[in-house]
Amino acid sequence: MRNWTRMCFAGLLATTLMSPALAQTAGQGNGPSNGGKASGHSNGVILEWQPGCSKGGGASASRGCGRSNPKKPVGEKPRKIVRVPLPNPKRVIVDLPDRNPVVTVAPAKPKKPKVVRKIVKPTGNAPVALAALPRPAAKPAAAPVLVGDFVADEVLVTLSGDAAMAEQIAGRFNLVVRSQRASTLLGRRIVRFGIPDGRAPEIVVAALGGADGVAAADLNAIYSLQAMRAPKNYAFERIGLQSGKSNGEGVAIAVIDSATDTRHPALKSAYAGFFDALPDFPVVDAAHGTAVGGLIAGGGNLPGMAPKARIFHARAFENGKSTMDAILAAFDWAVSQNARIVNMSFAGPQNGLMRSACEAALERGVVLVAAAGNNGPEAKPAYPGAYPGVIAVTATSERDTLMPQANRGDYVFVAAPGVDVVAPTPGGGADFMTGTSFAAAIASGAIANLIAADPTRDDNWVARTLSATARDLGAAGRDADFGYGLLTVGAAMAAAR
Repeated sequence: MRNWTRMCFAGLLATTLMSPALAQTAGQGNGPSNGGKASGHSNGVILEWQPGCSKGGGASASRGCGRSNPKKPVGEKPRKIVRVPLPNPKRVIVDLPDRNPVVTVAPAKPKKPKVVRKIVKPTGNAPVALAALPRPAAKPAAAPVLVGDFVADEVLVTLSGDAAMAEQIAGRFNLVVRSQRASTLLGRRIVRFGIPDGRAPEIVVAALGGADGVAAADLNAIYSLQAMRAPKNYAFERIGLQSGKSNGEGVAIAVIDSATDTRHPALKSAYAGFFDALPDFPVVDAAHGTAVGGLIAGGGNLPGMAPKARIFHARAFENGKSTMDAILAAFDWAVSQNARIVNMSFAGPQNGLMRSACEAALERGVVLVAAAGNNGPEAKPAYPGAYPGVIAVTATSERDTLMPQANRGDYVFVAAPGVDVVAPTPGGGADFMTGTSFAAAIASGAIANLIAADPTRDDNWVARTLSATARDLGAAGRDADFGYGLLTVGAAMAAAR
């Protein structure tokens, strides 16, 4: 019986070690990882005979029987270990459950390469040389410094040859190959040469121009993305308000508008309260309300005219439209919040209820600011701006020219910047805005600075002061285009003193 087992085992081993399938299995590394110790010999394998293991071999053999010191089950024979010479070190585990052998071959763990230092004996009077193996890898080239119009120590060259030609040109012209690649678009090899000796790139380009194999040589030019930084809002300068000194601290300003982006970084500290006059309508548009709120009381990189004012925001518009019912609900709420200023950056037809609401608010000393309208010079008066006592604001440009689409009429009270003014947009961005809506917002923020300086100032004081200190534009005196002229907060503050 023992001889029969040895013969079967030897035949199995010979067949297994010569089997292409086994060689493929060993190459893939699918054998057990903990079946036993790998042989320390470079010319043999260890055969581990593990009778009684679970069927299947491979990974299952590793899990069931691959421990280095498995406990011997009762009635089982001890593990047989045989060392067989092989050209390459491998570990072979032979599992013979019920005489159905399963063989797995796994490569032995590779040894870490050692750095060998050897002394080369001198011949004659030659000095002793110290060599280290293996050689260290070359250091990667440093990234170019992107300053100016071109890289100061590089040139770009297209070659008609291969990588060997690049090395030849580098040696001939004392250059260093920093990178190279084949260009499908140009049909050439592009080589980035470094200039290690401080020569001007223009001189190297001229020298390479007539060299054999060089199709073209040029400077490694530097290009820039053309994104613009958010410009400063010119409105501060035009109305005579210093950005760093504007605040409107503590002044309550009600804004009746669309929804707003409350998470915008410029507006995260601006709001003191919210009211939704359209609870049955889902919020779709928040652009207009975000821009108006930012121009009034924005902060950070997008400062508004009164960054320390408190905004009470009433949503009454969706997709640019609203009804008298929703606007009146928002108006009632705004006054109930003790707002000193109500910003109404909208326009529409006459309405008796709207007129009554404006008159009631003015009797309480509330300053009402409204857009003059964007319907052109032939348009009818826009309300509520055209009601008596309401400050109707038209829009001007950075050069104090009137926005062409602005309404005209004797109800226009003052002008304020409203053409291409920078305002926040939903999602954390900013954009240029144009319209009398935004001119009204800037006027509301500017007026908040006047009230913050003296909280006793009411709507009558504000109207008198603005009309007396506005910078006249257009025809002398009040006119249908600019009203009393360009709002000038600096002059109003000086006059108040």
